[in-house]
Amino acid sequence: MSTDVAAPAEATAPRTPAVTVLLGLPLLRVALVALAAVITWLLLLAAGERSTFPPSLLFGAAIMLPVNVVSLVLVRRALHREGLRARDLIGFSWRRLGADIAWGLLWLSALSLPFALAIMGMMFALHGGAAFERFDTVFYDEAATPTLDRALLAALAIVSVVTFAPLNAPAEELVYRGYSQGGLVRRWPAAVAVLVPAIVFAVQHVFYAATPSAVPVYLVAYLVWGIGSGLIVLWQRRLMPIIVAHFLVNLMTSAPALVLTFLPEEAFVR
Repeated sequence: MSTDVAAPAEATAPRTPAVTVLLGLPLLRVALVALAAVITWLLLLAAGERSTFPPSLLFGAAIMLPVNVVSLVLVRRALHREGLRARDLIGFSWRRLGADIAWGLLWLSALSLPFALAIMGMMFALHGGAAFERFDTVFYDEAATPTLDRALLAALAIVSVVTFAPLNAPAEELVYRGYSQGGLVRRWPAAVAVLVPAIVFAVQHVFYAATPSAVPVYLVAYLVWGIGSGLIVLWQRRLMPIIVAHFLVNLMTSAPALVLTFLPEEAFVR
């Protein structure tokens, strides 16, 4: 299985934007995620829902549709100003799609272990010997369970599955690893260029935390994931393999929502 680490030949070197621009796009994405979470939370409260902030993962995945579309448009324009194309950073090819899927599965396995260890480490650091007992309350909030009617919840579930993984994976990898890290590595030492976008990536994911107690756990775990992803991209010099891994993670987190479409009506009465 080829590593495909060689970058495509460029006729001219890409123009490197200012650091403020390279960091501005990831920070703007975080702001958009935060704004979408706030708007969704307020709408749920207005609808009489006992919603906590941030909203549950079902709503979080659905509201990412406009955020991801805007992110993809902005990163495409930013890359165009540099004389680059998103497809060049992704490095997609039908000929090596099978190899990219294999790499994606490998990276998913490789990243999952330190991610899980980071979660366990933070849980023990915060809760000591009661860490396992606290999992139910840290990563699940009964008050955040939606009580909307079945048809609406089923529609949200379908929107989440159909749009979240296919758009979120390329959007985040292009913004954080392709554009930001790719530009910073031409200005800063590689370790710093990997670390800084990974920190912003981690901050974004606190808006998916199920409870306030989960925020520091999410922050550290996704920082570990972001650093690992950045190192992979730094080595392979293209995004497609890590996009596959990211897509699979997003699919596994959003697909269970489809269960809502098969539950009996009684399950939606509280």
